[in-house]
Amino acid sequence: MKNILVTGGCGFIGSNFIRYLLDESDFTGRIVNADKLTYAGNPENLSGIAEKFPKRYEFVKADICDPDAMSEIFETYSIDAICHFAAESHVDRSIAEPDAFIKTNITGTFNLLEMARRYKDHIMLFHHVSTDEVYGTLGADGFFTEDTPYSPSSPYSASKAASDHLVRAYHKTYSIPVTLSNCSNNYGPYQFPEKLIPLMILNALEEEPLPVYGDGRNIRDWLYVKDHCKAVWTIMKEGRRGETYNIGGRCEMYNIDVVRMICDLLGQIKPGGKSGRHLITFVKDRPGHDLRYAIDFSKLEKELGWTPAESFETGMKKTIQWYLDNPGWISRVKSGEYLSWIERHYDQ
Repeated sequence: MKNILVTGGCGFIGSNFIRYLLDESDFTGRIVNADKLTYAGNPENLSGIAEKFPKRYEFVKADICDPDAMSEIFETYSIDAICHFAAESHVDRSIAEPDAFIKTNITGTFNLLEMARRYKDHIMLFHHVSTDEVYGTLGADGFFTEDTPYSPSSPYSASKAASDHLVRAYHKTYSIPVTLSNCSNNYGPYQFPEKLIPLMILNALEEEPLPVYGDGRNIRDWLYVKDHCKAVWTIMKEGRRGETYNIGGRCEMYNIDVVRMICDLLGQIKPGGKSGRHLITFVKDRPGHDLRYAIDFSKLEKELGWTPAESFETGMKKTIQWYLDNPGWISRVKSGEYLSWIERHYDQ
């Protein structure tokens, strides 16, 4: 793989993946980052990368739903592998406005698969990044495996389930070399503050209420973003083509316990800090809120030797410290100032 197209590379996980690939991995080729730069795509997430790797990193402002734009990228940069992160990914937004999720997550993936089919002679791999939410919800026991039947609960998870099926269909019908990964909830640096962990960190820092859905007893399996990036690269290099690999953190937590840990760690880490548990506020549960996610990643562990390096506490300490160390990034994201910067620097 010499020229990897990373879609959605200015987003949370995509930007961490690009930084990992260029800064820490054994990859020696070029990355082409295609990102539409929606509200969650922030070029500042990759600040300094173009200067540090002038011959190995290219950014193209492009929409994966635009076949002509994608075709130009494949032609110009001789793309031979795709790592597809680009997606609308916020459950609450998908409930309020599902249209964008259907377009980006299904039609966008279809367009990329068509590019892979058109340039099939050059494509070594199409890696599709998905979510454990496609499996629906678990009861008190059991784990999601790669053989768990799909049962999505939200427009977001349904759109990701559809895109997963498309990727598998293109492998079976057109022999496109693919791998898929379904991961548990990510957290870490550069995460947009609509998601649980950064929202709680930033609200606590500003002494604002910490809204927790329902009774806070929904369970998620948490995965530090760099561990996820390492897993994706391991799958891309060594995974069996046509196979799906679950990626988990082996770290189940009640949502309320996540929020309490954030409060307590902030109190320990921030100079003069104190626990913000008094800010916790329970709010009406969202529709179709899945009770529990838990990933069995034994296939990835046994076949490819990957396990997460971070515990939830060590990863959370690193995450909180990053947000404390980057108040400028926080301010620009929360104010929307970075969107004005995008408008000034990129044609809309």
